[in-house]
Amino acid sequence: MTTTDLIELHAGDYRLVLEPTRGGSIARFDWHDIPLLRPTCGPAIFDTGCFPLVPFSNRIADGVFRVGQRTVHLKPNFPGSDHPHPLHGFGWLCAWTLVEHTTSAAVVRHQQAPGAWPWAYVAEQHFQLGAGGLCHEIRLRNLADEPMPAGLGFHPYFPRSQDTRYTGLHRGEWQLGEDGLPSSLHQAEGAIDWWHGEPVGARAVDTVYTGRIGALRIVWPETGLALTIEPSANLPCTVVYTPQGEDYFCVEPVSHATDAINHPERGDGMTWLAPGETMTVSARYAASAWPTG
Repeated sequence: MTTTDLIELHAGDYRLVLEPTRGGSIARFDWHDIPLLRPTCGPAIFDTGCFPLVPFSNRIADGVFRVGQRTVHLKPNFPGSDHPHPLHGFGWLCAWTLVEHTTSAAVVRHQQAPGAWPWAYVAEQHFQLGAGGLCHEIRLRNLADEPMPAGLGFHPYFPRSQDTRYTGLHRGEWQLGEDGLPSSLHQAEGAIDWWHGEPVGARAVDTVYTGRIGALRIVWPETGLALTIEPSANLPCTVVYTPQGEDYFCVEPVSHATDAINHPERGDGMTWLAPGETMTVSARYAASAWPTG
């Protein structure tokens, strides 16, 4: 990473640093100089603070799905691996172009011609930083002359200590098979906190939650800091990844369930965009003090 690749925004007590050429990613997001996202810590896209999910979220089983009478085959795209299930779309592995930039706002763009993904599209990320926090928006427009399946989301990494808490109210939790794909859905009578107030590290998961109600919240008791995330209504699912022994975790607001393109009967499916149609999702991030006692 060089300083020329970075775009720095400021507003109130917030600072946002973008690295468009590395997957349209966020390099860091701070409040009062305290990281709200894990600052970029290495050369890989997985080392960034956050990257966009465009034009689908998470895995597609073996990269194969059908559209009408046509079968689409996607190649594995997991960097440095032959992992069989393509994941996270294409935007995260491409350089994005800076379109607009002020002291507190920026727009970056990624355009894809038909090829690995059979449909042409253009995606934009809009970042607006204010005294009340960050509004992060992704827009995806279908440039093809036929309908295109579409899904969007955000893949942030958060700092984690042994006391870090995450709360998100969801009705369902997908159980995964050994292949990392959803196998069965556990549902509560209503939307619940599946951690029941325990620290993030109390459960080791990499799965998707459905039926979100309200905002998501992360609390770092040791620093007296809380972060509230308000996803748009068309992001009803949340992917949560809490790897054992790591100093980070992921809470990803997304528009559809994993491998939804192959299982429309399950609900939480992808959106079909007509030619020229645009899909827009957003997430608002606001920090606040949290009692340390």
